[in-house]
Amino acid sequence: MRHVGALAGRELRSLFVSPVAWVVLALWSLLAGFFFLSQWMQFEADVLRLQQVGAFVELRALNLNDDLLVPFFGAMWVVLLFAIPGISMGLLASEKANRTEELLLTTPISISEIVLGKYLAGAAFASAMVAIVAFYPGLLFVYGDPEWGKTLSGLLGLWAVSLSYVAVGLFASSLTRNLLVAFFVSLGLLMSLLMLPLLAELGASGPAFSSGDAAAEILRWLSTAEHFERMAMGWIDTSDLFYFVAFPAVFLILARTSIESSRWR
Repeated sequence: MRHVGALAGRELRSLFVSPVAWVVLALWSLLAGFFFLSQWMQFEADVLRLQQVGAFVELRALNLNDDLLVPFFGAMWVVLLFAIPGISMGLLASEKANRTEELLLTTPISISEIVLGKYLAGAAFASAMVAIVAFYPGLLFVYGDPEWGKTLSGLLGLWAVSLSYVAVGLFASSLTRNLLVAFFVSLGLLMSLLMLPLLAELGASGPAFSSGDAAAEILRWLSTAEHFERMAMGWIDTSDLFYFVAFPAVFLILARTSIESSRWR
């Protein structure tokens, strides 16, 4: 695995050479600022409204984490659904488009090293995006008093989701040489995962998937939404941690299998 770091560094540099990475970071920063300011204004409006009507019990129930940061993290999670496919679509598809895939596969670098190197580059970029988001809760610690545990749990959840989505994007990128196709395949997979709890609740897959059924519970567990929402609320369970380790591992294995199969075509 000695080539993984060098490959990840090369891929990360190539990301920042292209304008796509800078556009994604710029839009991400603007959207993060917009959603944080919107939630802050909504929180202030709620406080003022409750003060005016004398609802002091409800006023005491308001807090920065549940009423400001949780919706903010949720909004950024939705943005991740579109941002991560944008940065991961070229991780492997660009090698095929530029006809450098065969050269890469004939080097002494193993397929596992290629997959891990590409993934680590995307993961580093996603981590930078989460670091930008972390700036805004940091402001609350200067001017307010949010809970450290809940805030860190929410950021950890957002980071875990971003790393999982990079693995999905890498797999999608391994299937095609067209960047747009890779983007939409990745987006489609992520949207499908998002819809799993809804399928379970509505029984869209038949009577066997009705609410409370074991199959419905499996569908909900497979969705990143269930795990992220708990972590955003400050609840960290071992099942959630296991999920965010197993989920990207599965898609990295699928990406490796996809590259391996293309080698023998």
